[in-house]
Amino acid sequence: MGGANRSGLVSPLFLPPPSSVANALVAMIADGSLWQNLRASLMRIGVGWALGTLGGMLVGFAMGIGSVARAVGVPLVSAFFPIPKIALLPLFILWFGIGEPSKFATIGFGVFFPTVIATYSAIDAVPRNLIRMAQSFGLPWRSILRSIVLPGAMPGILAGFRITASIALILVVAAEMIGAEYGIGAFVLTAGNLMQTDALLAGVLVLSLLGLAIGTVLSVLERRLLRWR
Repeated sequence: MGGANRSGLVSPLFLPPPSSVANALVAMIADGSLWQNLRASLMRIGVGWALGTLGGMLVGFAMGIGSVARAVGVPLVSAFFPIPKIALLPLFILWFGIGEPSKFATIGFGVFFPTVIATYSAIDAVPRNLIRMAQSFGLPWRSILRSIVLPGAMPGILAGFRITASIALILVVAAEMIGAEYGIGAFVLTAGNLMQTDALLAGVLVLSLLGLAIGTVLSVLERRLLRWR
């Protein structure tokens, strides 16, 4: 890429050299804009992901262990899951305003349904013979959930976390591009509007590194929670 820029075959406006992208990233660090935008995005991801994950796990557990919840929940999840969640952002803005709640709702709604599916599928995959064996020994249902169902479903639930974390990152960028003063998505949109492609690519690089960091954190979480395997 750098050779094409130096030879004049590609305009730096369309494809800036790596040195320009690195300089733009250094400038973001020096003027504090990187931390300001990154902090705003991380806060939105954290709150929205936590809300969607908590709600999704509760509903997924209910569907996994209750036949009535399963009969009601599966058709509803199948109906709402394919809806593009970012398309609902204008509706959330009408309901909650242009501030943070609408962004939390968009991210949480996008995370909720994959979490429901992952949790329900993970619980459904727990061997039923283990549950029946525990029941034959007279274990209370609460102990069965804590000792058999939850450990057996945990690998599938954690795998779902990887998917929902990526969804949250995608949705926060889209939400910030529609209406936010700060955030990596807002920074990338502003750089694009100003034709500052080096800053734009620097923002994209930050998003890639953020995704890598989130994946690393989830890997550490998996190792700690699944030490019994």
